[in-house]
Amino acid sequence: MTGKQRREQLLDVGRTLFAERGFDGASIEEVAARGGVSKPVVYEHFGGKEGLYAVVVDREMEELLERITTALGSATHPRVVLERAALALLDYIETSADGFRILVRDSPVAHSTGSFASLISDAASQVEHILAAEFTSRGLAAEHAPMYAQMLVGMVALTGQWWLDVRSPAKADVAAHLVNLAWNGLAGLEHHPRLGDDQDAPGTDQPA
Repeated sequence: MTGKQRREQLLDVGRTLFAERGFDGASIEEVAARGGVSKPVVYEHFGGKEGLYAVVVDREMEELLERITTALGSATHPRVVLERAALALLDYIETSADGFRILVRDSPVAHSTGSFASLISDAASQVEHILAAEFTSRGLAAEHAPMYAQMLVGMVALTGQWWLDVRSPAKADVAAHLVNLAWNGLAGLEHHPRLGDDQDAPGTDQPA
């Protein structure tokens, strides 16, 4: 193998191993054994387990963010944007289950792209302007759009984690239900939401 081919092979081995066992459960010894190389070869390419893990995670995050970004830019109607973004995440989970398992695991290792939480924030920042425009058109406070963007993207991401293991109902049905909750929830937003207390029902306006 060329050096580049060997690096790619070890990345594939590391990706599989981290998905199976997590960062703490994986070892350079097993990466080397599965790759059919000596430990120094792995160290030469990545400097250690932390370096290998960082490259694997960065690649997965870049792929997922690219899919979501493409989905968000592929439609103009807000509901269609939500549908395509939800499907983009579920498509990634379906085709790259190992990668998603790695992303959603907590790890002490720092890497250049950040954490799964930072990826969610990146995706949410791209939803903000869509929500801000919708809020403005409905007379709602546009400054709350970033918060709602985090809620929406977080809801999709957590549902994706659940679906990763159960795989039922079908992907399109999961996306449809996500959008049903998100879109109809947005359609019924109150202008001045507040929590209820012992006397008042939540969301019920009382006379001043």
